Amino acid sequence: MPRPTTVLLLLRLLLVSLLCFSSAALPLPPRFVSAEAPPTVQQVAALPGFDGALPFRLETGYLAVDEDNGAELFYYFIESEGDPRRDPVLLWLNGGDHCTVLSAIFFEIGPLKLVVEPYNGTGVPRLRYHPYSWTKAASVLFVDSPVGSGFSFSRNPQGYDVGDVSSSLQLKEFLTKWFAEHPDYLVNPFYVGGDSYAGKIVPFLVQKISEDIEAGLKPTVNLKGYLVGNPVTGDRVDHGSRVPFLHGAGIISDQLYEAIMDNCQGEDYTKPKNALCAQALERFKRLLNEIWKEHILYKKCISVSARPNDGSTGRKILKEETGLLKHPPPRPPMECLGTVDEWVRCHDGDLPFKQDIDNSIKYHRNVTSKGYRALIYSGDHDATIPFLGTQSWVRSLNFPIVDDWRVWHLHGQSAGFTITYRNNMTFATIKGGGHTAPEFQPERCFAMFKRWISNEPL
Repeated sequence: MPRPTTVLLLLRLLLVSLLCFSSAALPLPPRFVSAEAPPTVQQVAALPGFDGALPFRLETGYLAVDEDNGAELFYYFIESEGDPRRDPVLLWLNGGDHCTVLSAIFFEIGPLKLVVEPYNGTGVPRLRYHPYSWTKAASVLFVDSPVGSGFSFSRNPQGYDVGDVSSSLQLKEFLTKWFAEHPDYLVNPFYVGGDSYAGKIVPFLVQKISEDIEAGLKPTVNLKGYLVGNPVTGDRVDHGSRVPFLHGAGIISDQLYEAIMDNCQGEDYTKPKNALCAQALERFKRLLNEIWKEHILYKKCISVSARPNDGSTGRKILKEETGLLKHPPPRPPMECLGTVDEWVRCHDGDLPFKQDIDNSIKYHRNVTSKGYRALIYSGDHDATIPFLGTQSWVRSLNFPIVDDWRVWHLHGQSAGFTITYRNNMTFATIKGGGHTAPEFQPERCFAMFKRWISNEPL
């Protein structure tokens, strides 16, 4: 299957973006036939919906990561708006079930935002510049991964059969080829980052990159560290921390909290064997369903959950869901970024994916023990992967404390709290942040990122 042209892809992505604002849904065309295969790399100077030329350098392209099956990953490279010759290069990955990295570009850390407004029936969505884009401090390489996410595709259906390990190794192959084509960036400090389910992939990928460096493989990237936000680890603590978190937030009662603590010790919260535990967790689930897990203070938005047991709920791709629900939900309010009956930003279990990294905590230990820097951060109003669980596994590494728990500030006010450990690991909370934190607190998250990436204390 030939590659879709870059310009046409971007045009179509903006048309797909209309699903956020239009009552008439459009199908998502991530893979369609073109008469000729275009160049693998293209510079994009302007986008529909944005007035004038883009105030940053945008490059898009494809790189093959599975020659046997014809699988290719699509990327967006946005050069630093600061000093691109010296600023770090950051590889950024999304979470969820095959979520498009456009979620990160438009809703989290990218330099463009969709203007949220009712759709008048004509044209494309308007875009505006995002003043708290992380591209002000680093060049960011956004990649649609795994294969099947966004515009990444495989000519052979077998190419979609990937998992935690194989998709990570494909990303390593992607980076080898990308840096071979962009050797000028090899001297720049290099970091890997991601949020939600990507929090499980990032430390494993960083370990594999570090092993290549130790083996002397070329090209040699200037790896400095990694960062993960509200990260999935695969550990029970990811979901187990929801109970104390929601108890502390006043969402479940003392009695229910005590019933769960008394009857669910050692139980798998997703498949409890103890009958009293199962009853208590069923009551807990009903209360949990009354709130929006991604941010407990926001209105509950209507969405089709993507593999709810993997911690990736809420990470969606804009696509039409036709004929899947017998009883379509009512339209969500404007605050939920949607006016169509049903839309998602991710696949929903329709593509295979093996969760073959059972627990990523060991990779955090391995990588930081080699001296690489790590920033682990959490929005403190996220009930999907609560900060309590993340704080717990970070503490379980038993690294000596260098800078004990303290507040960090922005504009003279508390922006969150942080602690730093000896192995160059920093844990930070984002006050008012959800899952993912930059969606809800972009200025605070940018301040945190800029300070950390510049080797400054938060």
